[in-house]
Amino acid sequence: MPWRTVGAGFGLQILLALILLHSAAARAGVMILGHGMDALQAATDAGTSFVFGFLGGGPLPYAETHPGASFVLAFKVLPLVLVISALSSLLFYAGLLQRITAAFAWLLRRTLGLGGALSLGAATHIYLGMIEAPLLIRPYLAGMSRGEMFALMSCGMAGIAGTMMVIYASILGPVLHDALGAILVASVISTPAALAVAALMVPFAPPAADAEPIQLSHEPPASALDAITTGTADGVGPLVGITTSLLVTIALVTLINMGLSHLPLAGTVTLQSLFALVFRPVMWLIGIPWSQTFTAATLMGTKTVLNELVAYVNLSALPPDALSPDARRIMVFAMCGFANFGSLGIMVGGIGAMVPERRPEIAALSAKSMVSGTLATCLSGALAGLLG
Repeated sequence: MPWRTVGAGFGLQILLALILLHSAAARAGVMILGHGMDALQAATDAGTSFVFGFLGGGPLPYAETHPGASFVLAFKVLPLVLVISALSSLLFYAGLLQRITAAFAWLLRRTLGLGGALSLGAATHIYLGMIEAPLLIRPYLAGMSRGEMFALMSCGMAGIAGTMMVIYASILGPVLHDALGAILVASVISTPAALAVAALMVPFAPPAADAEPIQLSHEPPASALDAITTGTADGVGPLVGITTSLLVTIALVTLINMGLSHLPLAGTVTLQSLFALVFRPVMWLIGIPWSQTFTAATLMGTKTVLNELVAYVNLSALPPDALSPDARRIMVFAMCGFANFGSLGIMVGGIGAMVPERRPEIAALSAKSMVSGTLATCLSGALAGLLG
């Protein structure tokens, strides 16, 4: 059992939470990020309004029957994926993302005693998704131990892609004034927690003392224009994937719920409500008042059965008295991760294609990684309630 990884992982999560939630410099940085998010959303709205007209946020040609009736997710929010993807590629070309990643990888390597490939893969999960981050260390995946592979998968389940941070922040903006900062902090502090939980569930040996740091295996763009073009093209896949995944997942879950509605049971039974039964005591444990745990557990059930995007949309639509401000903040942190059933197929298919010889092992670990990722984000939610 790598006790150094376990202890230092939980300790680093608490330390990072204290710094990021209470440091004046960190708060100032969060405010700057918030202004940047507003500017990015406004710029994207200009593009979507020009391309899609009133569907993308342009002037309505008719009277809105009720507030929010004109909001179309596919045209108003999801195009942010393309803009963020292009911007991320441009920042990679400028060398900024590499410096941030290298600093966090060094911190994980020195404190948690991780190997170079795992520390770098975990660090990139702060702004990359569960497939993009392993892709950057693809040459080293075959040589990872079972525990290291599971730890890498757990980080993917406990975090979200940078392209999604601004999207979720734009959804949560009306109910949480520092939404982008909360999403960013949650993604950062959940990474060491995921590594600690993973080390408890599937232990792995520490690396050799003389192991060298590993570099990103990614070809940089040839120019700024190439970075923007490549980043935009790279964003098309995730955009289509998110849209189709939402459509199919919601359709399939609805079919299952239709079947459950015909069972001779009292009340309405859905997959979300069944998972809410499991999550209700967990929500109480992380700081939600018991009177509000049913609402919180339903959100977590939705996040697990469908995905966090639908859960965040539902959270933003709750009546003001459904959850207290502290409970809303806890839920923003607790739901900030890709741990859902739809992600299992994406992870097995994506990482399995990179190392086909280990596909059965990855498939066997995938469901367990969803559990570890959920535990890590719930720990972050508990810290948000304790320290927020």
